[in-house]
Amino acid sequence: MIAITIVVIASVFFTSFQLYATNDDFFIDKKTIDKVKRKYGQFAKARVNALVKLMNSLKNATEKEKLTKVNNFFNRVRYQSDIKTWGAKDYWATRMEFLGKDRGDCEDYATAKYFTLKQLGVPTSRMYLSYVKATKQKIAHMVLTYFKTKRSIPLVLDNYNKRILPATSRPDLIPIYSFNGDSLYLAKQKGLGKEVPSGVAKNKKWTRLLQDIKRNKI
Repeated sequence: MIAITIVVIASVFFTSFQLYATNDDFFIDKKTIDKVKRKYGQFAKARVNALVKLMNSLKNATEKEKLTKVNNFFNRVRYQSDIKTWGAKDYWATRMEFLGKDRGDCEDYATAKYFTLKQLGVPTSRMYLSYVKATKQKIAHMVLTYFKTKRSIPLVLDNYNKRILPATSRPDLIPIYSFNGDSLYLAKQKGLGKEVPSGVAKNKKWTRLLQDIKRNKI
């Protein structure tokens, strides 16, 4: 369940993603992977290693291929509400927690895709976490949207409809607002819409997620 509340705060800068790159290769250090295995089991370790393998295979891929394969990878994780997974109404998991539990809800899919594509070199100026109203499910929902330009019709990376489609082909999603680490926009289907002029805007869950990632929460 997503609480749609906008909170304006100072920009949060961080560099740690729990998954690192050196000599053009992505890797996870042994201490981290051992911790994943101890906490979540062998399957979780295998999923994390599969992510590393995927990312290394996509280093020289086109943006379209990166979007498609990262979207497909995370959409294989099972959907489950935060109440059932974490005993909390609205919990934003780190990427390692998401893969470790092998289940999550919409913001977990969206943020995991966002940070993975960011590491693969997709500019954050093209990617936004977008709050929408899912009319079929009649709930607030989050998806990752990709804008080739700020005026482009965005592509939607969703865990409900697993195909990547332009927003204009998703009449079941009513846009509310979109944000990333730099800006917040009042959203619309044909482009980003109007930028909120008060600077970097994020909700409290996003801020806490950045802090959890920075301290390598698993």
